[in-house]
Amino acid sequence: MLFKRQICLVLLVGLFLSSAASASTLLVMGDSLSAAHNMRPEAGWVSLLENQLSETHPGVKVVNASVSGETTQGGLARFDKLLSEHQPRWVILELGANDALRGYPLTQTTENLKSMIEKAHQSEAKVLLVGNQIPLNYGKRYTEMFFKLYENIADEYQLAYVPFMLEGVALNKKLMQADGLHPNQEAQPVVLQNIYPQLQALMKQAD
Repeated sequence: MLFKRQICLVLLVGLFLSSAASASTLLVMGDSLSAAHNMRPEAGWVSLLENQLSETHPGVKVVNASVSGETTQGGLARFDKLLSEHQPRWVILELGANDALRGYPLTQTTENLKSMIEKAHQSEAKVLLVGNQIPLNYGKRYTEMFFKLYENIADEYQLAYVPFMLEGVALNKKLMQADGLHPNQEAQPVVLQNIYPQLQALMKQAD
């Protein structure tokens, strides 16, 4: 009887380990735009994405490593540990806006993003690059160069790419918080819809 119980225990442990090994992780590396700034975490677009994937891709685990105020340098400093800990199959990379708002050199932002992409690829994770825009009062040349850098990186690495995550949101005051920089709770489904089609296509490549 004891022997049979031991066999059952071994089988259960094996099934558990097999299930854990087969689980796929989606890692979201973002800033306040992905960290549900000034709202309940479950109201943010990443949580909405997690709910949607629980129905369409129940084997996918979503890890939101987004931090309000995060720069590409900060994300890069954390990235190795996150890759090692979670071993993601996909990475949504949404960083850079805080670099621009602080006036950091765009060459630095570009190199940090490229380093993260290369690290993700080395760990065999597929990357969805999410672009952004900054207010025009930072100067037309700088804002245009900032917006363009995402497209250039996406082209160089042949990445899945969302040009502007706040498309249809940023110029709608009803969907923005009082600071004019962050989408409010009502905007989160729109943000998700801007991102999800590209993510869905990327995930289908591995199906």
